[in-house]
Amino acid sequence: MERPPLAKRLKRFLRYVLIRGVLLLLQPLPLGVARSLGARLGALAYTLAGGERRKALKSLSVAFPEKSDADRQALARDAFRHLAAAALEVACTGALDEALERLVAWPDADRQVLETALARGRGVVFVSGHVGNWELLARRVARAGYPSQSIAKETTDPRLTELVGQFRARGGVRSIWRGQEGAARAMLRALRNGEILGILIDQDTKVQSLFVPFFGQLAATPRAAADLAIRTGAAVVTGFCHREGAGYRLSMEEVPVPQDTDREAAALALTAALSSRIEAAIRRTPEQWVWMHQRWKTRPPVSEDVPLPEAAPASAG
Repeated sequence: MERPPLAKRLKRFLRYVLIRGVLLLLQPLPLGVARSLGARLGALAYTLAGGERRKALKSLSVAFPEKSDADRQALARDAFRHLAAAALEVACTGALDEALERLVAWPDADRQVLETALARGRGVVFVSGHVGNWELLARRVARAGYPSQSIAKETTDPRLTELVGQFRARGGVRSIWRGQEGAARAMLRALRNGEILGILIDQDTKVQSLFVPFFGQLAATPRAAADLAIRTGAAVVTGFCHREGAGYRLSMEEVPVPQDTDREAAALALTAALSSRIEAAIRRTPEQWVWMHQRWKTRPPVSEDVPLPEAAPASAG
Protein backbone atom coordinates (compact mmCIF):
# COMPACT_ATOMS: atom_id res chain seq x y z
CA MET A 1 0.00 0.00 0.00
CA GLU A 2 1.32 3.41 -0.98
CA ARG A 3 2.13 5.73 1.91
CA PRO A 4 0.13 8.98 2.07
CA PRO A 5 1.98 12.27 1.37
CA LEU A 6 4.12 13.73 4.13
CA ALA A 7 1.71 16.62 4.72
CA LYS A 8 -1.18 14.25 5.28
CA ARG A 9 0.87 12.05 7.61
CA LEU A 10 1.87 15.10 9.62
CA LYS A 11 -1.74 16.26 9.83
CA ARG A 12 -2.85 12.84 11.06
CA PHE A 13 -0.06 12.75 13.64
CA LEU A 14 -0.94 16.19 15.00
CA ARG A 15 -4.61 15.23 15.13
CA TYR A 16 -3.75 12.07 17.05
CA VAL A 17 -1.56 13.99 19.53
CA LEU A 18 -4.33 16.57 20.02
CA ILE A 19 -7.05 13.97 20.58
CA ARG A 20 -4.89 11.93 22.95
CA GLY A 21 -3.97 15.08 24.88
CA VAL A 22 -7.59 16.19 25.17
CA LEU A 23 -8.60 12.72 26.38
CA LEU A 24 -5.94 12.82 29.09
CA LEU A 25 -7.27 16.18 30.24
CA LEU A 26 -10.88 15.01 30.25
CA GLN A 27 -10.41 11.66 32.01
CA PRO A 28 -10.35 13.04 35.59
CA LEU A 29 -13.42 15.28 35.12
CA PRO A 30 -16.66 14.44 36.96
CA LEU A 31 -19.39 13.30 34.58
CA GLY A 32 -21.64 16.27 35.33
CA VAL A 33 -18.87 18.72 34.51
CA ALA A 34 -18.00 16.88 31.29
CA ARG A 35 -21.67 16.80 30.28
CA SER A 36 -22.12 20.52 30.87
CA LEU A 37 -18.88 21.38 29.08
CA GLY A 38 -19.86 19.17 26.15
CA ALA A 39 -23.25 20.84 25.80
CA ARG A 40 -21.59 24.26 25.67
CA LEU A 41 -19.06 23.09 23.09
CA GLY A 42 -21.85 21.53 21.03
CA ALA A 43 -23.77 24.81 20.98
CA LEU A 44 -20.58 26.57 19.88
CA ALA A 45 -20.01 23.98 17.15
CA TYR A 46 -23.55 24.55 15.86
CA THR A 47 -22.72 28.24 15.47
CA LEU A 48 -19.26 27.85 13.96
CA ALA A 49 -19.49 24.65 11.89
CA GLY A 50 -21.63 26.00 9.09
CA GLY A 51 -21.18 23.03 6.79
CA GLU A 52 -22.25 20.47 9.39
CA ARG A 53 -25.12 22.71 10.50
CA ARG A 54 -26.44 22.93 6.94
CA LYS A 55 -26.22 19.13 6.57
CA ALA A 56 -28.21 18.66 9.77
CA LEU A 57 -30.89 21.13 8.71
CA LYS A 58 -31.16 19.49 5.29
CA SER A 59 -31.62 16.05 6.89
CA LEU A 60 -34.23 17.43 9.28
CA SER A 61 -36.15 18.97 6.39
CA VAL A 62 -36.40 15.50 4.83
CA ALA A 63 -37.39 13.75 8.07
CA PHE A 64 -39.72 16.43 9.44
CA PRO A 65 -41.13 18.48 6.55
CA GLU A 66 -44.09 19.43 8.74
CA LYS A 67 -41.89 21.31 11.25
CA SER A 68 -41.13 25.01 10.92
CA ASP A 69 -37.64 26.27 10.11
CA ALA A 70 -37.34 27.57 13.67
CA ASP A 71 -38.28 24.18 15.13
CA ARG A 72 -35.76 22.37 12.93
CA GLN A 73 -33.04 24.86 13.87
CA ALA A 74 -33.75 24.31 17.57
CA LEU A 75 -33.70 20.55 17.05
CA ALA A 76 -30.39 20.71 15.17
CA ARG A 77 -28.84 22.84 17.92
CA ASP A 78 -30.00 20.34 20.55
CA ALA A 79 -28.53 17.49 18.49
CA PHE A 80 -25.12 19.21 18.42
CA ARG A 81 -25.34 19.78 22.18
CA HIS A 82 -26.32 16.19 22.89
CA LEU A 83 -23.63 14.66 20.67
CA ALA A 84 -20.84 16.73 22.23
CA ALA A 85 -22.10 16.09 25.77
CA ALA A 86 -22.24 12.33 25.10
CA ALA A 87 -18.74 12.35 23.62
CA LEU A 88 -17.26 14.11 26.65
CA GLU A 89 -19.08 11.78 29.03
CA VAL A 90 -17.50 8.81 27.28
CA ALA A 91 -14.06 10.44 27.50
CA CYS A 92 -14.26 10.47 31.33
CA THR A 93 -13.42 6.79 31.53
CA GLY A 94 -12.58 6.68 35.25
CA ALA A 95 -15.80 8.33 36.46
CA LEU A 96 -17.75 6.60 33.70
CA ASP A 97 -16.85 3.05 34.66
CA GLU A 98 -17.30 3.75 38.36
CA ALA A 99 -20.84 5.06 37.82
CA LEU A 100 -21.85 3.01 34.78
CA GLU A 101 -24.60 0.93 36.41
CA ARG A 102 -26.13 4.00 38.05
CA LEU A 103 -25.73 6.13 34.92
CA VAL A 104 -27.28 3.61 32.51
CA ALA A 105 -30.50 2.02 33.75
CA TRP A 106 -31.30 -1.42 32.34
CA PRO A 107 -34.86 -2.48 33.25
CA ASP A 108 -35.38 -6.17 33.98
CA ALA A 109 -37.87 -6.60 31.13
CA ASP A 110 -35.35 -5.33 28.59
CA ARG A 111 -32.55 -7.44 30.04
CA GLN A 112 -34.81 -10.49 29.77
CA VAL A 113 -35.25 -9.84 26.03
CA LEU A 114 -31.51 -10.26 25.55
CA GLU A 115 -31.18 -13.23 27.87
CA THR A 116 -34.03 -15.07 26.14
CA ALA A 117 -32.40 -14.53 22.76
CA LEU A 118 -28.99 -15.66 24.04
CA ALA A 119 -30.46 -18.76 25.67
CA ARG A 120 -31.17 -20.26 22.24
CA GLY A 121 -27.40 -20.71 21.87
CA ARG A 122 -27.02 -19.43 18.31
CA GLY A 123 -25.74 -15.98 19.11
CA VAL A 124 -27.42 -12.60 18.85
CA VAL A 125 -27.10 -10.06 16.09
CA PHE A 126 -27.58 -6.89 18.13
CA VAL A 127 -28.64 -3.98 15.95
CA SER A 128 -28.60 -0.33 16.95
CA GLY A 129 -27.97 3.10 15.52
CA HIS A 130 -26.20 6.33 16.38
CA VAL A 131 -28.98 7.20 18.81
CA GLY A 132 -28.46 8.45 22.35
CA ASN A 133 -25.11 7.03 23.43
CA TRP A 134 -24.27 3.88 21.50
CA GLU A 135 -20.84 3.55 23.14
CA LEU A 136 -22.45 3.32 26.57
CA LEU A 137 -24.93 0.77 25.23
CA ALA A 138 -22.14 -1.61 24.25
CA ARG A 139 -20.17 -0.91 27.43
CA ARG A 140 -23.14 -1.48 29.75
CA VAL A 141 -23.99 -4.83 28.17
CA ALA A 142 -20.39 -6.06 28.11
CA ARG A 143 -19.60 -5.02 31.69
CA ALA A 144 -22.69 -6.90 32.85
CA GLY A 145 -20.89 -10.07 31.79
CA TYR A 146 -22.41 -10.79 28.39
CA PRO A 147 -19.80 -11.87 25.79
CA SER A 148 -19.85 -9.08 23.23
CA GLN A 149 -18.11 -8.01 20.08
CA SER A 150 -18.87 -5.00 17.92
CA ILE A 151 -18.34 -4.45 14.23
CA ALA A 152 -16.57 -1.12 13.78
CA LYS A 153 -15.13 0.96 10.99
CA GLU A 154 -11.42 1.71 11.12
CA THR A 155 -10.37 5.36 11.19
CA THR A 156 -7.98 6.76 8.58
CA ASP A 157 -5.24 6.75 11.23
CA PRO A 158 -4.25 3.34 12.70
CA ARG A 159 -3.19 5.09 15.92
CA LEU A 160 -6.70 6.46 16.42
CA THR A 161 -8.16 3.07 15.58
CA GLU A 162 -5.99 1.51 18.27
CA LEU A 163 -7.01 4.24 20.74
CA VAL A 164 -10.71 3.54 20.12
CA GLY A 165 -10.10 -0.20 20.38
CA GLN A 166 -8.31 0.20 23.71
CA PHE A 167 -11.14 2.30 25.14
CA ARG A 168 -13.73 -0.28 24.15
CA ALA A 169 -11.60 -3.18 25.37
CA ARG A 170 -11.32 -1.60 28.84
CA GLY A 171 -15.11 -1.77 28.96
CA GLY A 172 -15.16 -5.42 27.87
CA VAL A 173 -16.17 -4.70 24.27
CA ARG A 174 -14.01 -6.38 21.64
CA SER A 175 -13.94 -4.80 18.19
CA ILE A 176 -14.02 -6.48 14.81
CA TRP A 177 -12.64 -3.97 12.33
CA ARG A 178 -14.60 -4.59 9.18
CA GLY A 179 -11.75 -3.62 6.82
CA GLN A 180 -9.26 -6.05 8.29
CA GLU A 181 -8.47 -9.49 6.92
CA GLY A 182 -10.54 -12.22 8.52
CA ALA A 183 -13.31 -9.89 9.71
CA ALA A 184 -16.09 -11.94 8.10
CA ARG A 185 -14.81 -15.15 9.70
CA ALA A 186 -14.59 -13.42 13.07
CA MET A 187 -18.23 -12.32 12.83
CA LEU A 188 -19.43 -15.82 12.02
CA ARG A 189 -17.26 -17.32 14.76
CA ALA A 190 -18.70 -14.93 17.36
CA LEU A 191 -22.26 -15.98 16.54
CA ARG A 192 -21.41 -19.68 16.41
CA ASN A 193 -19.88 -19.28 19.89
CA GLY A 194 -23.19 -17.89 21.14
CA GLU A 195 -21.93 -14.33 21.57
CA ILE A 196 -23.52 -10.94 20.98
CA LEU A 197 -22.41 -9.27 17.77
CA GLY A 198 -23.22 -5.55 17.73
CA ILE A 199 -23.68 -3.61 14.51
CA LEU A 200 -24.95 -0.11 13.66
CA ILE A 201 -26.90 0.12 10.41
CA ASP A 202 -28.25 3.67 10.32
CA GLN A 203 -25.65 5.27 8.09
CA ASP A 204 -24.98 5.39 4.34
CA THR A 205 -21.52 3.87 4.11
CA LYS A 206 -19.46 2.05 1.49
CA VAL A 207 -20.72 -1.42 2.33
CA GLN A 208 -23.21 -3.78 0.72
CA SER A 209 -26.60 -2.21 1.26
CA LEU A 210 -30.30 -2.50 0.50
CA PHE A 211 -32.70 0.35 -0.15
CA VAL A 212 -35.39 0.43 2.54
CA PRO A 213 -37.66 3.18 3.88
CA PHE A 214 -36.28 5.63 6.42
CA PHE A 215 -38.45 8.62 7.33
CA GLY A 216 -40.48 8.08 4.18
CA GLN A 217 -37.53 8.00 1.78
CA LEU A 218 -35.56 5.05 0.46
CA ALA A 219 -32.15 4.94 2.14
CA ALA A 220 -29.15 2.72 1.42
CA THR A 221 -28.94 0.57 4.56
CA PRO A 222 -26.18 -1.94 5.42
CA ARG A 223 -27.46 -5.48 4.91
CA ALA A 224 -24.85 -7.32 7.00
CA ALA A 225 -27.07 -7.70 10.07
CA ALA A 226 -29.85 -9.37 8.09
CA ASP A 227 -27.48 -11.55 6.09
CA LEU A 228 -25.69 -12.77 9.22
CA ALA A 229 -28.92 -13.64 11.02
CA ILE A 230 -30.39 -15.46 8.03
CA ARG A 231 -27.18 -17.40 7.37
CA THR A 232 -26.50 -18.46 10.97
CA GLY A 233 -29.93 -18.67 12.55
CA ALA A 234 -28.90 -16.14 15.20
CA ALA A 235 -31.57 -14.17 17.04
CA VAL A 236 -31.92 -10.48 16.21
CA VAL A 237 -32.33 -7.88 18.94
CA THR A 238 -32.51 -4.12 18.57
CA GLY A 239 -31.37 -1.93 21.44
CA PHE A 240 -30.92 1.74 22.20
CA CYS A 241 -29.46 3.87 24.96
CA HIS A 242 -31.53 7.04 25.25
CA ARG A 243 -30.61 9.91 27.49
CA GLU A 244 -33.10 10.48 30.30
CA GLY A 245 -32.26 13.44 32.51
CA ALA A 246 -28.72 13.08 33.86
CA GLY A 247 -28.54 9.41 32.87
CA TYR A 248 -29.56 6.91 30.23
CA ARG A 249 -32.00 4.03 29.81
CA LEU A 250 -31.57 0.88 27.74
CA SER A 251 -34.48 -0.51 25.73
CA MET A 252 -34.45 -3.78 23.80
CA GLU A 253 -36.74 -5.71 21.48
CA GLU A 254 -36.36 -8.98 19.59
CA VAL A 255 -37.18 -8.75 15.89
CA PRO A 256 -38.43 -11.92 14.15
CA VAL A 257 -36.29 -13.23 11.31
CA PRO A 258 -38.39 -13.86 8.17
CA GLN A 259 -38.63 -17.52 7.22
CA ASP A 260 -38.85 -16.77 3.49
CA THR A 261 -36.98 -19.39 1.43
CA ASP A 262 -35.89 -16.56 -0.87
CA ARG A 263 -32.90 -15.22 1.06
CA GLU A 264 -32.82 -11.95 -0.84
CA ALA A 265 -36.46 -11.24 -0.04
CA ALA A 266 -35.89 -12.21 3.59
CA ALA A 267 -32.86 -9.92 3.85
CA LEU A 268 -34.83 -7.02 2.38
CA ALA A 269 -37.76 -7.56 4.75
CA LEU A 270 -35.54 -7.90 7.82
CA THR A 271 -33.44 -4.84 6.93
CA ALA A 272 -36.64 -2.85 6.49
CA ALA A 273 -37.94 -4.05 9.87
CA LEU A 274 -34.67 -3.11 11.59
CA SER A 275 -34.64 0.30 9.92
CA SER A 276 -38.18 0.93 11.15
CA ARG A 277 -37.07 0.19 14.74
CA ILE A 278 -34.22 2.67 14.40
CA GLU A 279 -36.56 5.30 12.98
CA ALA A 280 -38.95 4.76 15.89
CA ALA A 281 -36.06 5.19 18.35
CA ILE A 282 -35.03 8.43 16.65
CA ARG A 283 -38.59 9.78 16.65
CA ARG A 284 -38.73 9.10 20.39
CA THR A 285 -35.80 11.48 21.01
CA PRO A 286 -34.97 13.21 17.71
CA GLU A 287 -32.40 15.49 19.31
CA GLN A 288 -30.31 12.41 20.09
CA TRP A 289 -29.47 11.38 16.51
CA VAL A 290 -26.60 12.47 14.23
CA TRP A 291 -28.55 14.62 11.76
CA MET A 292 -25.34 15.97 10.25
CA HIS A 293 -24.88 12.58 8.57
CA GLN A 294 -26.04 12.56 4.95
CA ARG A 295 -28.40 9.61 5.32
CA TRP A 296 -30.02 9.79 1.89
CA LYS A 297 -26.82 10.49 -0.05
CA THR A 298 -26.96 7.34 -2.19
CA ARG A 299 -30.00 7.10 -4.42
CA PRO A 300 -31.52 4.00 -6.04
CA PRO A 301 -30.67 3.49 -9.70
CA VAL A 302 -33.08 5.51 -11.84
CA SER A 303 -33.60 2.60 -14.21
CA GLU A 304 -34.47 0.25 -11.39
CA ASP A 305 -37.91 0.09 -9.86
CA VAL A 306 -36.97 -0.40 -6.20
CA PRO A 307 -39.98 -1.58 -4.16
CA LEU A 308 -40.86 -0.17 -0.77
CA PRO A 309 -40.66 -3.22 1.50
CA GLU A 310 -43.19 -3.42 4.29
CA ALA A 311 -41.57 -3.49 7.72
CA ALA A 312 -43.17 -5.09 10.72
CA PRO A 313 -44.40 -2.33 13.05
CA ALA A 314 -42.09 -1.30 15.86
CA SER A 315 -43.42 -1.74 19.36
CA ALA A 316 -44.06 1.33 21.45
CA GLY A 317 -41.71 2.35 24.21
